[in-house]
Amino acid sequence: MVFASIEFLTLFLPVFLILYAFARPAWRNATLLYCSWVFYGWWSPAFLVMFMGLALGGWVGGLAIERAGDRPLRGWVLALFITANLSLLCWFKYSNILVETFQGIRIFAGFMPEDWQRVILPIGLSFIVLQSISYLIDVYRRTVPADHSFTSFGAYQSMFVHLIAGPIIRYEWVKRELNERPFDWSHFCIGARRFMVGFSMKVLVADTLAPVVDTVFALPHPSLFDAWTGCVFYGLQLFFDFAGYSAMAIGLGFMLGFRFPENFENPYVAKSIQDFWRRWHLSLSTWLRDYLYIPLGGNRHGNTRTYINLFLTMSIAGLWHGGDSWNYLIWGVAHGVALGVDRAWTRANLPDLPVILARIATLLFVFLAWTIFRAKSFDGALAMYAGQFALGAIDYSDAVLTQLRPVHWLAAAIGVACVVFPVYYPALARRVGQSWVTLGSFWPVFGFVLSFALIASRGAVPFLYFQF
Repeated sequence: MVFASIEFLTLFLPVFLILYAFARPAWRNATLLYCSWVFYGWWSPAFLVMFMGLALGGWVGGLAIERAGDRPLRGWVLALFITANLSLLCWFKYSNILVETFQGIRIFAGFMPEDWQRVILPIGLSFIVLQSISYLIDVYRRTVPADHSFTSFGAYQSMFVHLIAGPIIRYEWVKRELNERPFDWSHFCIGARRFMVGFSMKVLVADTLAPVVDTVFALPHPSLFDAWTGCVFYGLQLFFDFAGYSAMAIGLGFMLGFRFPENFENPYVAKSIQDFWRRWHLSLSTWLRDYLYIPLGGNRHGNTRTYINLFLTMSIAGLWHGGDSWNYLIWGVAHGVALGVDRAWTRANLPDLPVILARIATLLFVFLAWTIFRAKSFDGALAMYAGQFALGAIDYSDAVLTQLRPVHWLAAAIGVACVVFPVYYPALARRVGQSWVTLGSFWPVFGFVLSFALIASRGAVPFLYFQF
């Protein structure tokens, strides 16, 4: 069950909101926790047990770290629970690719491959583990106190609102709201409006671009037009899909009385790769900074160590994104190198590029990196790069032309309008009149209704970050 599905919109969400609205304030965390378990169990009852165990383990780990006091045991307890979380993540996420790599070596050496049953990655596991680790480290650092209520901590850890694809919410951000939060009509309306905008981003734009992207990346030899269309469309699809999910999660949280931080800040207008990572997937980039880059030493131990830390941090970020291809590691390495070059350029006091050129150069690198991020294999990425650098045909292939239909462009244009118009309509209202205010207030509703009609006719499309 996903946010952009009939089951969620017509069954789960209405029932949950009714239960939540009629629950006493002291019971709302329990309502949120139990309904979140139902939400996850809807996808897989078997993995629900593991999911509940992760919540229990995080709660017990926080209490154990707190009770260890200042003894050396405190660090060992932290290491034990972090190791347990990472071991679970590594098994589900990386066992397949490690076995497949080993099988490839065996075949190359002339041996028969061993039988292997692929391991299924539970949805949301990567986000759950990072969230649990941040809580344990914060308790260890005494940034937050350990939560003595399992219901309260479980509601934080298991909250369906942002469970599947983020944002990665830190306990510190919501600890006060777990004890007391507003639940009123004004917050509900603001949150619902944000949810509808995110819903339009996902269904009208991301899902509309998806068939074109899938077609291009399935081509054995894409042309110049094919490759660049697939690359640009994937960059837009990924943004509108993930930013749309984040907007829906932030909206749902606001409806329930939680204030989640923004996860995107116009990343495609970044003027450098450093600027890009200050705008893209903020909950992950700040997590990597605070719980990986800075503990590694950050920029405190000289230039060489700083570049190594940047490289390691981004390489690990690439690995975190996927375990079914080494392409993710290559993507992370590319960004690590780019961050190093960006830093070296700045420290050498070289002249800054004009803003327009800086934005074009940054966007070009980001989109070229998205190519290997999206490709199913290294060979597939090479085929796309060959097309992008005009090493083959030029014109569109027939397969891609059949996907570029006017109705797709219309749906995408409406989706973009549903995102852009609510942002700018107050300025338009001051210039044109009050009627624009009224129209702007109802524009997300129009996008939501159209999106609902589309998923009712063609079915729900999973969010891209489910696989990460």
